[in-house]
Amino acid sequence: MKKEIRTVKYDGELNVEAYHFQGVMQKFPNHFHDYYVIGFIENGQRYLHCKNRDYTVEPGDLLLFNPRDNHACEQIDGNPFDYRCVNIQPEAMKRAMLEITGNEYLPYFTPQVIFHSELVGILRELHQMIMEEETDFKKEEIYFFLLGQLVEEHTKQHMPKEHTEQSTEARAVCEFLETHYMENISLNDLCRLTGLSKYYVLRSFTRQKGISPYSYLETIRIDRAKKLLEQGVMPVDAAMQTGFSDQSHFSNFFKRYIGLTPKQYGKIFKDT
Repeated sequence: MKKEIRTVKYDGELNVEAYHFQGVMQKFPNHFHDYYVIGFIENGQRYLHCKNRDYTVEPGDLLLFNPRDNHACEQIDGNPFDYRCVNIQPEAMKRAMLEITGNEYLPYFTPQVIFHSELVGILRELHQMIMEEETDFKKEEIYFFLLGQLVEEHTKQHMPKEHTEQSTEARAVCEFLETHYMENISLNDLCRLTGLSKYYVLRSFTRQKGISPYSYLETIRIDRAKKLLEQGVMPVDAAMQTGFSDQSHFSNFFKRYIGLTPKQYGKIFKDT
């Protein structure tokens, strides 16, 4: 079996992360990120579930995830896969949009899978330059060209109405989880907050957000932990500050969602 390799680089010039997974066998649970993900499968195939739609993705298909796009994926027939992606934080995307369009806004990519996209070759070249820590301005040129093409062909300037409308209860649950993520939260807390039964809270929230309340909470915790690790906080302290019961529990969840251990992720920023 092919050796599993997971490599991540942070590019301080572009302010983006680049992930390269090789020979990986991992099922990623339903989750979301607070940043944009632009990636592609290099080898193998994956089942992808994104925003209540199912896809089979293979080499040559481009993946576009907006911040908060819930998605899950797993390998097909138990075969490993190779994957490359770049992650762009909203603030970095705003700066890029100012350069490309003259307006500082956050684009909304549609659709989430572009089959047999010619832009995969451009993304591969950009990704390779980040991995090799190139400093030539060609890297920046490719970056802006790629985003410019995506904005022109595959975006809406504003998020569709169906993604902004949500009930008062769902909005309250989101705000509560994002404020109290470091605490020991129970389903009873959400029921008291909304005045709804346990089953209705679960069913209504999951239908509106595309992700269950508990998965939403874990995703928020992982996102907050990432920011702490980026600042040099030790994994054991990041675990305590984000509501995980112990470091082992934290490490397991972190790798399930991110594909790296907390220590591996933190090392990216120590090396920059």
